[in-house]
Amino acid sequence: MAQIIDGKQIARLVRAEVAEGVALLKKRSGAVPHLAVLLVGDDPASQVYVGHKERDAAEVGIDSITHRMAAGTPEAEVAALIDRLNADDAVHGILVQLPLPGHIATDAVIERIDPVKDVDGITPENFGRLLASEAFLEPCTPSGIMELLRRYDVSIKGRSAVIVGRSNIVGKPIALMLMREHATITVCHSRTTDLARRILEADILVAATGKPRMIEGPWIKQGAVVIDVGINRMPDGKLVGDVDFDVACERASLITPVPGGVGLMTRAMLLKNTLKAANKALS
Repeated sequence: MAQIIDGKQIARLVRAEVAEGVALLKKRSGAVPHLAVLLVGDDPASQVYVGHKERDAAEVGIDSITHRMAAGTPEAEVAALIDRLNADDAVHGILVQLPLPGHIATDAVIERIDPVKDVDGITPENFGRLLASEAFLEPCTPSGIMELLRRYDVSIKGRSAVIVGRSNIVGKPIALMLMREHATITVCHSRTTDLARRILEADILVAATGKPRMIEGPWIKQGAVVIDVGINRMPDGKLVGDVDFDVACERASLITPVPGGVGLMTRAMLLKNTLKAANKALS
């Protein structure tokens, strides 16, 4: 039976470490990290996520200001706000809450963020630096996954890691991070043939498909480490992951729950990135 990876506990430890770092920075420089969040529109899920981020920031002593803009705000106004935040030395981190309304070109907005303030780690420059193993700020969800593996002493070197999902936010960057730690990587996606066989070869499985229980329990290799990034709401309101958790537990050695796993780590790593950016700016 698998040991459940306690994302809630690890996220709590990371937040405590960030709070200590914020206190040290304030003592040294008299300043505190400042995070600017852009929220365009009234997407309910985004409203909830931003509220969580505001509470997290307050808990660790980070100043967080949410700039709320109407759904119909022209892209030029969003870009102008980002330019002002880029130029403001008192702002150390900038986060654009996704998704943006359809009339706004997401890529163009993200590209406008100063890479040293890109606490989500998703600008093209930071992605390119990640590819070269030189990133300063790395994407929060993949960083959270790596933190979980480290805290649970998961051996990565030489092991087979299978990532199901190839998004720029999770799939591609986690593949690069695991490769950096000398894992042998396979990236699968919607057009992968014989997906079950490929997953069965994984010592470490990262599921990031956005499809509820797509990965069946019998596909899990005996003793594998399973990281389930998916958060899917079922018709009855229950949240489930991309992996059939109950059956997978019978085969995996370690597994993340949904909720209570990767999602909490994503938020914790945002705080860690904000502190890192502030330390660099104030050094």
